[in-house]
Amino acid sequence: MGKATTRKSGDLPSLLNHTGTGCPGRRLNGDCLGASCTRTLPCKIQGQLGIIGRIAFESRSLERAKGMRRVSGSPVLAVDGVEYVAQANKQLLHPVSFTLDKGSILAIAGPNGAGKSTLLNLLSGLEPLATGKVILEGKDFGSMSAAERAKRIAVVSQHGNPDGRLKLRDYVALGQMPIWSDRSEPEHAAHLDQVLNFTRLTDLAESPMAHLSGGERQRAHIARAFAQRPHLLFLDEPTNHLDPDAKGRMLSLIASLGVTVVMIVHDLVMIPEFATHVALMKAARLTHFGPVADVLTPANVQDTFGVEYLEFSHDGRVIAALDIRKTELEAPTQQEKLT
Repeated sequence: MGKATTRKSGDLPSLLNHTGTGCPGRRLNGDCLGASCTRTLPCKIQGQLGIIGRIAFESRSLERAKGMRRVSGSPVLAVDGVEYVAQANKQLLHPVSFTLDKGSILAIAGPNGAGKSTLLNLLSGLEPLATGKVILEGKDFGSMSAAERAKRIAVVSQHGNPDGRLKLRDYVALGQMPIWSDRSEPEHAAHLDQVLNFTRLTDLAESPMAHLSGGERQRAHIARAFAQRPHLLFLDEPTNHLDPDAKGRMLSLIASLGVTVVMIVHDLVMIPEFATHVALMKAARLTHFGPVADVLTPANVQDTFGVEYLEFSHDGRVIAALDIRKTELEAPTQQEKLT
């Protein structure tokens, strides 16, 4: 039996070559960043922005914020005084500090414009960090090389739009590019088969991405991130545009991956079932953080969203619901009426 060989960093799997498009960033320092890449030039293999390249990431010291919200145990993620100020001194995110243990599933929730996506982008490196620190597994995220970050985290955004000609299997395999030098080609192939099976995509492996439904495409994005073997997975509204049953199946998949997860979730009623912790945000501030049972309370939901949060016992479980009522609007004047 021949000895399994390991590819050198920078050598791409042959399965990518059939596209004939190449990868504009694949030789950048010999490293591919996979799902963590934020290159602003288009990657033709992916057919989308921000897949190959180096993350621009800067960090400067900040006095440790008081009252850091702590999840008990050894944290995989520690956030210390992270904030974001845009042009004209507009505060898009006030200082945020918290820690999160390995294996936790954190749901970030809040009204539109609360700063959820800004926070997620800063934590994942999609937005350069200027103020505060992000510590991943005890190491300053800003001190890590781009390749090292790509081996630790993966990101699933809302705007993934790969080339529709790519077969699903090839698209998912792109997630292995940052870790290609870590294992032999047969080992990568075996793990790819496991990922496709786990995400229930085996039967669609040879289908072009353009032929997939919205739910299948979203599963493909998650499979691609999972193929990267991340320690920490970031997801921006993973259930967006899915029907209720598909949302449940998608969150069940995420909860069963066995990695630490930070995700933005708009469906409050699904958080108790699928998350371990929740961060509530309002007006660019982190207002509440902790275990779901402690944070997702009627008072906190009312304060954050202005709606009533209800809980019912059903079949041995507690079911959450929102009491959203029709608002009586002031009658328009004659001039305001639609013609």
